[in-house]
Amino acid sequence: MFGCTNADNASIAGEEKDPQEVTTDQSNEETASEEETDTQEEDKTNTSDAEEEEESTAVDDEPTVEETPTETKDALFSGYELIEVDGGDLSGFREPNVVVDIGFGDREYWAFTNEYGQLIRVIAEEIIIQDDSTEPVLSSGRYFSDEAKVPGVESDVLDEGHVIADSLGGVSNAYNITPQESTLNRHGDQAYMEESIRSAGGATNFEAIITYPDTETQIPSNYQYTYTLMGNKIVDEFDNVNPDEVNESLGITSSEEEDPSEESGSISSDNEGDVASVDTNGNGRVTIQEAKDAGFSMPIHDDHWLYKYMDDRDGDGMVGE
Repeated sequence: MFGCTNADNASIAGEEKDPQEVTTDQSNEETASEEETDTQEEDKTNTSDAEEEEESTAVDDEPTVEETPTETKDALFSGYELIEVDGGDLSGFREPNVVVDIGFGDREYWAFTNEYGQLIRVIAEEIIIQDDSTEPVLSSGRYFSDEAKVPGVESDVLDEGHVIADSLGGVSNAYNITPQESTLNRHGDQAYMEESIRSAGGATNFEAIITYPDTETQIPSNYQYTYTLMGNKIVDEFDNVNPDEVNESLGITSSEEEDPSEESGSISSDNEGDVASVDTNGNGRVTIQEAKDAGFSMPIHDDHWLYKYMDDRDGDGMVGE
């Protein structure tokens, strides 16, 4: 009996063992599956948290970007008082240590004076050329009929010279006007620089540095212009003197009188010349300096083949007069 009982018990134990092992395996698989599911859900949760954190960071960064220009302007104006002066104010007086917007309309061209009231710097992130189809431009091509009477402009050989010309969007008050040698202003490096910017449709990163021989005068001795034109950084530096006289003293031009009949600029010509040989920057327009460099004498009259490629701002039928 005891032997049967033991045998039966052994048989029963053996029969119960298999189901127990199967149950254990299923439980392990279910546990592993649950752990894998929990891991996946945890990964999703972590990913979602990371994405939310990135979005939150991006949102938090936006105000910093928006505030940067203001901070830059505050730093730029540090040490100067920002004042407003009407663009057509004819007074020649300048306040010391101030900054003034000399851009016409919505343009922002900033002019700075030193402690002596001398105009020493003009900057603009972008030069926007004049648009006479939408702006109140006079028949003369200017915004205002006259310019500020800065001390020195009453001289016979000095013009009321714009640092940034009307055609480039500049106003005519004392913070954009300096007494400038007439030939330099009308036909020399100043005029050439202005024409280059007009022909290119504007410029960026513009800066003018103006220096003086002493602290008493308002007549500059030197100008330095730096600007970016069609991707190229340009630096123009010149003294406030008659360039023709300088060139003659250096032997660059002849002091002998030329035969008027041989002056290229005054000869009427029905024959079209090769404009490409004159238009050195290939922009389809010819500046006064380009024409001079090609050997043409000024002025160029409206019956000359070059005239139609040049800019006759006052419409009098002559360029470079």
